[in-house]
Amino acid sequence: MNHEIHLVKRPEAAPTHEHFEMVESEKPEPGEGEVLVKMLYVSVDPYMRGRMNDTKSYIAPFELNAPIEGGAIAEVTHSKASHLSEGDIITGMLPWKEYAVAKADSLRKIDPSLGPVTTSLGVLGMPGLTAYFGLMDIGQPKEGETIVVSGAAGAVGTTVVQIGKIVGCRVVGIAGSDEKTSYLKDELGVDETINYKKENVYEALQKACPDGIDVYFDNVGGDISDAVYPQLNKFARITQCGAIASYNVPNDQGPRMQMHLIKSSALIKGFTVGDYQDRFKEGFDELSKWLKEGRLTYEETVVEGFENIPDAFFGLFEGSNLGKQLVKVAEPSHSS
Repeated sequence: MNHEIHLVKRPEAAPTHEHFEMVESEKPEPGEGEVLVKMLYVSVDPYMRGRMNDTKSYIAPFELNAPIEGGAIAEVTHSKASHLSEGDIITGMLPWKEYAVAKADSLRKIDPSLGPVTTSLGVLGMPGLTAYFGLMDIGQPKEGETIVVSGAAGAVGTTVVQIGKIVGCRVVGIAGSDEKTSYLKDELGVDETINYKKENVYEALQKACPDGIDVYFDNVGGDISDAVYPQLNKFARITQCGAIASYNVPNDQGPRMQMHLIKSSALIKGFTVGDYQDRFKEGFDELSKWLKEGRLTYEETVVEGFENIPDAFFGLFEGSNLGKQLVKVAEPSHSS
């Protein structure tokens, strides 16, 4: 038997186990141009929370009583496509199933020479590309400027802070534990860190950014961002990547940022990585080059077991992950 994880109820606040159900199904058979894949790793990401709401957005909501889908790594176990063979390791958007059928042309074969396969869901995948384009295209960092990154210890944030250092900026990272701030400073070379659970963020930013803030890469929104806006420099740029502080808060209100944007002549732009689809090769080439040169590194938090995917997802909103949150489902059937 095959197992699937379905969304059975739309959460109004923080999702819990009542919103998910494990379902048994038959192992599917691929048709022409399709492959049967065995799930190896599943990515859980904050954006998935928005897809659980039946509201207008940049992407369709998840259907009820159907498998959730997201980024994954899988092994081809049966192929009816010319360019993929049994044993190939691929990545793509796949349903939360132990075995799934997918159109071969929607999948990408992973090049193991670039790094461990899991990097295709992290630093060499959607989070890495999000960090690259959000900072380089919207943030437009210049050498010597000050960059502040909220959610700095997450999958996107850890890449943003490193790119900030690569391009010669002063980088301040905001995270939610001493373990995370130590990692940012000691391992990634962040200049100053702030533990928002222990410190007054506004006062800490004044000390960490004596010359103000030129670029704000915002992954969280909420009170943390409220503390940033008054300290923006003239012509500052704000990359609005995420707003995790509001995802589980119905009818969240605020902030009142307009006055600060006017005073600083700041630019704020929201985006999703799909906006840059025609430039993915550019970002991928830069990220993989920095990774090979040792200028870029990464961290992963891995939970084991298909049945534990929901718990790993819940952990994103509790701040339990350092770097990329993954779920390991199985080992490949074929040795590489």
